[in-house]
Amino acid sequence: MAVAESLPDLSTDYALSPAQVAQFQRDGHILLRQLCTSEQVAAFRPLFREAVRERSLHYKPMAERDSYGKAFLQIMNLWRDEEPLRRFVFSRRLAKVAAELMEVEGTRLYHDQALYKEPGGGHTPWHQDQHYWPLETSKTITMWMPLVDITEEMGTMYFASGSHTEGYFGDSAIENDADGEWSAFIQKRGWKIVNHGAMRAGDATFHTGWTLHGASGNASDRMREVMTVIYYADGTKVMKPDNKYRQNDLDAWIPGGLPGEPAASPLNPLLYHR
Repeated sequence: MAVAESLPDLSTDYALSPAQVAQFQRDGHILLRQLCTSEQVAAFRPLFREAVRERSLHYKPMAERDSYGKAFLQIMNLWRDEEPLRRFVFSRRLAKVAAELMEVEGTRLYHDQALYKEPGGGHTPWHQDQHYWPLETSKTITMWMPLVDITEEMGTMYFASGSHTEGYFGDSAIENDADGEWSAFIQKRGWKIVNHGAMRAGDATFHTGWTLHGASGNASDRMREVMTVIYYADGTKVMKPDNKYRQNDLDAWIPGGLPGEPAASPLNPLLYHR
């Protein structure tokens, strides 16, 4: 039997309540317990771990990296090279939850990314994900799922609840020297900072592209193994890149995409439609 065929089927529904959807719309983030079971995740974990190991050999020693590099090992679009992992990334269950939380008819893949925070890895500064994305919509969402049980000291994420309601705050790249300004900005707005705390393998958080968030460093002696998938609403158009990050992302994740046209390259398959 092929490896992919022996992996768990993640096409069944995860039941979301109207209250959970309303909470996500209000706060811009939510924790969903056991979106996948620990057993399902355990089947995929060795494959993700080996793929990350092979692709992270170019990383410099921790002491020689900049603040972004110290935050995590970041490996993107594993689905393209690893057929078994496509079963996880293309999962109907995950894509359907993303659609229901965003309150849209269908979801397309932006890209996947493994975010492995090494023991002693640095914190992830405050930022908005969509600062990097050339997408003409507010209907974007990231799923963040640990592949192992993690404690808060390993670097679970924290969110500024309600910050997504104000949209784009401008130049908000992931930079340490902006952390103090963001903290003061969040305090002035009166947004509550929420960390959902310890998570089991298969639990997942979702947050919008505009939700301000960050993560603490990994103070443990274990690797924080996390897999993320980014989705956006089907029908979204490409925006004209207005910073270098969005131009780079357009070239990498929506190749051939032109401003004003649908963001629907071969790298952005439709994963769910109601």
